[in-house]
Amino acid sequence: MPVVVADKPLGLTSHDVVARARRALATRRVGHTGTLDPLATGVLVLCVNDSTKLVQFMEHDSKDYLAWVSLGAGTPTLDAEGPVDATADVAGVDEAEVRAVLRGFLGVQQQVPPQYSAVQVGGQRAYAVARAGGALDLPAREVVLHELELLGVFPSVDAAPRTFAPNEQGQYAPAADGRTFTLPPALGAFPTLLVRARVGSGTYIRSLARDIGAALGVPAHLAGLVRTRVGHFTLAGAMGLEDLAVAPVTPDADALDLPRIEATETLALMLRQGKRPRHPLQGRALVLRGQELVAVVDGNGEQLRVVRAWA
Repeated sequence: MPVVVADKPLGLTSHDVVARARRALATRRVGHTGTLDPLATGVLVLCVNDSTKLVQFMEHDSKDYLAWVSLGAGTPTLDAEGPVDATADVAGVDEAEVRAVLRGFLGVQQQVPPQYSAVQVGGQRAYAVARAGGALDLPAREVVLHELELLGVFPSVDAAPRTFAPNEQGQYAPAADGRTFTLPPALGAFPTLLVRARVGSGTYIRSLARDIGAALGVPAHLAGLVRTRVGHFTLAGAMGLEDLAVAPVTPDADALDLPRIEATETLALMLRQGKRPRHPLQGRALVLRGQELVAVVDGNGEQLRVVRAWA
């Protein structure tokens, strides 16, 4: 059984979802391609049995989110888990200023991860140190933010839209009829930005919420988060945990969002044997023989490097 797309509910960790998938699918070999925090919901891509070898490639896929960012209140976790540990008056939110701030975050950025995260420094997990009352010196890491669109400014997260439907481009937008998302309980009536984001791997939306607030001169926290896309897997195709046993599956060759090379029988054999044939290729691509996945390769235009060959 290859790749299954789960719709993670509020309050569960990604590990909780993996545990339930193991029971539903009767296997221990289940991995996911990108963690969702307990207070986040939405697309969690699960690789099952032999498809766990795909995780190393799929975890780099871009991701789409709907994010509710509350201004005027900061929390240690940077989200609605709380408690509120910093406040500031937010007299009024200038939408033009917010859009300008969001534009400033586009492209390659240096982002400091949250203290409550699984980042490890010197053998210590940041969240473990934070829960014990300490803090690690977390270095900034490079992330890429492709799109940040302000969908509205609201007097509180409870006043912000929660019902959405995909538009013609497949992006989720507020709608009268559609899917209603469950958000964590609000920490207060703080002015809230609704932002649609498309980001590269390794981006913490909690950190982005903190940084948006800082750019506006106030503390901020992530009041709600829904992941609507990972690679070419969308929320429309995600299954509830109760339906994982009968969820549709995606073959390995269709799961990877990479260019494809149709290989001759000779090339396929060479790759499986670990040989490095020449081929005019730039970047990472799949090598297929018919519908069968042979290898994932990197190329510089002259020389191929086999990342993984399938038997």
